[in-house]
Amino acid sequence: MQNHSQTKKDNFIGNRKVLLDLRAILDGRSGCGFVKTAVAVIDMINDFVTGVLKSERAEKIVPNVKQLLNFARENHVPVVYVNDAHMQNVDVEFDVWPEHAVAGTWGAQVVDELKPEKSDFVLQKRRYSAFQGTSLDQLLRELKIDTLILTGVVTDICIQHTAADAFFRGYKIIVPEDCVEANDEQTQKAALDYLKRIYGCEITGKDKIMKRKWS
Repeated sequence: MQNHSQTKKDNFIGNRKVLLDLRAILDGRSGCGFVKTAVAVIDMINDFVTGVLKSERAEKIVPNVKQLLNFARENHVPVVYVNDAHMQNVDVEFDVWPEHAVAGTWGAQVVDELKPEKSDFVLQKRRYSAFQGTSLDQLLRELKIDTLILTGVVTDICIQHTAADAFFRGYKIIVPEDCVEANDEQTQKAALDYLKRIYGCEITGKDKIMKRKWS
C-alpha cells in the first residue's frame, strides 16, 4: 500500500509539473525569447503599394516583410494584419487624403505577395492607428502578448500612431527599419528617430530579429 501511495503521489507531482510548465509557456514565462511577441502588418494593401496612394518605397519592403512573416509563422509567432477599410463618403480621412482603401474594394485588399494565411489574424481599421476602433488590444491580451513588432506603411502616419497607442497600453515595441517605409528618406529617418525617442521603440533590422530565439 505504501508503494502504491507513493506511486500515486509521484504521478500527481509529475502531472502537476507538466501543467505548470505548459502554463508557463502560455503565459510567456518559460524563458523563450518570443513567446509573448506578435508581428503586426499595417496597411500593406493595394492602394498604398500600387494603387491610388502608391509608393515605390512601399513596394521595395514587400520582400523583407514577407521574409519576416514566414519566419514568424515557422516559429509560431502570431501575425496580425490591420488594414484600412474605409466607409465611402463617410470617413473623415477623405477630407485629408484622396478616397482610398474603401471596404470591399481591390484597393483595401492585402497585396498578393503578402496575403494572410489561415493561422493569421485580420482586422480592419478606419483611422491611422491599428488600435483605434479595433479589437487589436483585446486580441493581443488574449494571446498573452507584451511585445509588438510593427511592419508596413507609412512610418510617419499609421506606424507612428499605432506605436503611440501601443506605448500608451504598455506594450514593448520593435520596429524593423527595413520593413516599414515613408514616402521619402528624410521623413523615414525623422519618423524612426521620433519612434525611438518618444515611445522607446527598438529600431533594428529584420535579420537581427530573426537571429533571436523565437521559441
